[in-house]
Amino acid sequence: MAEFVDIPSPGWPLTFGEEGRPGVVIVHDSYGRLPYLEAYATALAAQGFFVAVPDLFDGLATVDPAGADELLQRMDAGFAIATLDDAIELTRGAGAARVGVIGLGVGGWLALRAAQSGSVDAVVSYYAGLADDEVGIVPAPVLVHRSEAGVWENGAETDRFITRLREHGTPVTQHTYVGTGDGFANATMLELLDKNAAALAFARSAYFLQSHLLD
Repeated sequence: MAEFVDIPSPGWPLTFGEEGRPGVVIVHDSYGRLPYLEAYATALAAQGFFVAVPDLFDGLATVDPAGADELLQRMDAGFAIATLDDAIELTRGAGAARVGVIGLGVGGWLALRAAQSGSVDAVVSYYAGLADDEVGIVPAPVLVHRSEAGVWENGAETDRFITRLREHGTPVTQHTYVGTGDGFANATMLELLDKNAAALAFARSAYFLQSHLLD
């Protein structure tokens, strides 16, 4: 039986950092808005960003793989994208002239889908891409963190996705983390976490966002 936990401020983004700074929205994976994301957001705010972390699962999160599968199956993609759009608008309403999105797992897929609308200025995707039938140009620079052994949840084929971005003229940078599986940056899930890969991916993400969002 899947196990779930309540998380604070269901349905509304947690925010970190100084309003008026460039914005970053962090989109959680299929485990939900777990506590490690607050530490990630705090560290990113210290780099000069105003950070919002929305909750796509309306107050539920899990540390159980079966629970993560169930939450993913329950997720309404339209609601999730609307929630992400609201978080992007929240950062802009707080004075952010430029906004980036970081998405992990299914959150990476949602971040890329949102970026197709032209609503963001940079995208960081952890172990997620767009499938062949999810056509559309991503008009913002993209950074992709790839695990070595993982399989993307929507069945996207990694190399084909990267090639398609480049064919469309999207500036794209990718890094593969040897010995990792999907979820290597989820610091609440110790069985998934690779501390060295997570730290390196964070540093690369912060540098990428500073390059594209800060003056």
